[in-house]
Amino acid sequence: MKPVRIDFVSDIACPWCAVGLASLEQALKEVGSEVSTEIQFQPFELNPHMPPGGQDVFEHLTEKYGTTITQVKANQEKIYQRAAELGFPFHPEGRKRVYNTFNAHRLLHWAMVEFDLDAQHRLKKELLKSYFTLAVDMDQHEQLLEAVERAQLPAGRAREVLASDEFAKDVKDQEQKYHQLGVHSVPSIILNNQFIIQGAQSPELFAEALRDCANGVI
Repeated sequence: MKPVRIDFVSDIACPWCAVGLASLEQALKEVGSEVSTEIQFQPFELNPHMPPGGQDVFEHLTEKYGTTITQVKANQEKIYQRAAELGFPFHPEGRKRVYNTFNAHRLLHWAMVEFDLDAQHRLKKELLKSYFTLAVDMDQHEQLLEAVERAQLPAGRAREVLASDEFAKDVKDQEQKYHQLGVHSVPSIILNNQFIIQGAQSPELFAEALRDCANGVI
């Protein structure tokens, strides 16, 4: 079997990305040592022009998708139920606001460059937890730094990154790369730069795709 590279293109403001990652992690546990994998998180901003302070979540979603508040709440319940089944708890009252996530993506790139992919994975999970489980104000640097500390990374260095424009160009370059490759919705999971799985699929589907990719079937 050949190793499988996983590029997980996503945004921490995307609830289906949280569900998709939890599902993929279950698949990775299922395939275990039979498939050698490495996962790298790639940036995608759902709301790159979101101003400081964010926007009320219901106002944002009804405006963006042309739905009613009732429909938004029904969709959220489906997401929460699916997430709970996979072991990812959402805040019982849901997130209140939608925020810009560019700083979070800069921190994720920092974790990969100055540490390793495992560090990036830990931070990704903690940032998703901050956004959806704790439902905190993601514009506040202190909230980002708390996620950094929970991921066992140095908050002092992360504070320096946030106070500067470090890794901004790297993140923008990666965003442009995947946009040019045709990624316009997330999560998009790319295996060995060839096979793409879109959406928060089931652990069974992910596991099958990983095995097929390792065996050269796809």
